[in-house]
Amino acid sequence: MFSHITLGCPDIAEARQFYDGILRELDLVLKFSDEHWAGWKQPNAERPLFIITLPFDGAVSTTGNGQMTAFLAQTRAQVNACHSIAVTSGGKDEGQPGLRPEYHQNYYGAYFRDPFGNKICVCCHKAE
Repeated sequence: MFSHITLGCPDIAEARQFYDGILRELDLVLKFSDEHWAGWKQPNAERPLFIITLPFDGAVSTTGNGQMTAFLAQTRAQVNACHSIAVTSGGKDEGQPGLRPEYHQNYYGAYFRDPFGNKICVCCHKAE
C-alpha cells in the first residue's frame, strides 16, 4: 500500500542512533544513510521504506497533532523491547505496552515519541 513513510528530524545522526535499535528489533535493515537522510526496509523487499530526513526546504522539522507512524511487530515481546529501547534512548513514553481491546481483542501496542516529537507506535495484532 505504501511506498514510504518519511519523518522530518533536525539531526540525522541522533535520529539514526534512536531508530537503529528499535528497527533492528523489528528485523528491519538499513537501506541507505548519509548526513541528510536514512532509510530502513524489510530484508527481502525493496519497499515500503521508513525514512528519516532533514526537511528538503531547509525549514525546521515539525510534528503534527493526530499524526503517528505505527510499526508492525510479530510478537508482543518485540513491542515490549521496542518501547524499552525507545524510552531508554531519549524517547518519551506515550503509552506503556499492553492490550488495547478498544481497537480489537488482540491489539497489543506501545506508544512513544522520538527525541524530536514524532509519535510512534509499535503494535502486534496476534493472539499470544
